[in-house]
Amino acid sequence: MTTLIYKRTHRGDPNPQGVFGCNDCMGRVRSWAFDAAIGVGGKHPDGGHEDLAFKITWVGIHARRTPARGRGPLVEFEHFVLWEDDGPDIRQAAPHLFRYMFQDRHVRAVLSTSLPRAIQKEIQEILMHAHDDDATAGRRTTGKRRAQSRKPGKRQTCKSHC
Repeated sequence: MTTLIYKRTHRGDPNPQGVFGCNDCMGRVRSWAFDAAIGVGGKHPDGGHEDLAFKITWVGIHARRTPARGRGPLVEFEHFVLWEDDGPDIRQAAPHLFRYMFQDRHVRAVLSTSLPRAIQKEIQEILMHAHDDDATAGRRTTGKRRAQSRKPGKRQTCKSHC
């Protein structure tokens, strides 16, 4: 399963309903070919969001895209968990991925298919943990929640550098 892993600097996108792109964050990256996504708090998140640093903040599995105004499509997921600052610390949960993203390569976003096997294994473990968490909590995105997330109206634009 091709997975997007990216550094997050703030809360608000994805929203609690699991809509990635609701504030146009990560623009064109949302158009990349991925089936799952993992948001990881960056080393220096925006002011007021510092508690996201190095946390696995959200995971979405089985992506579905919907065209939208802005820099890329809206992306929703069959399975979605939003941990925010309650998520696991990437330094302990996925040390190889941490080293790759924060020490060796300093990448903002990466697709799992380009990563070494040890990192891909850590990514699969994160996805399994999130899938189990989603199923246990009953947080699957339902048709009703999807419909609510697409209400027409003014869409905020990400003010950050994402």
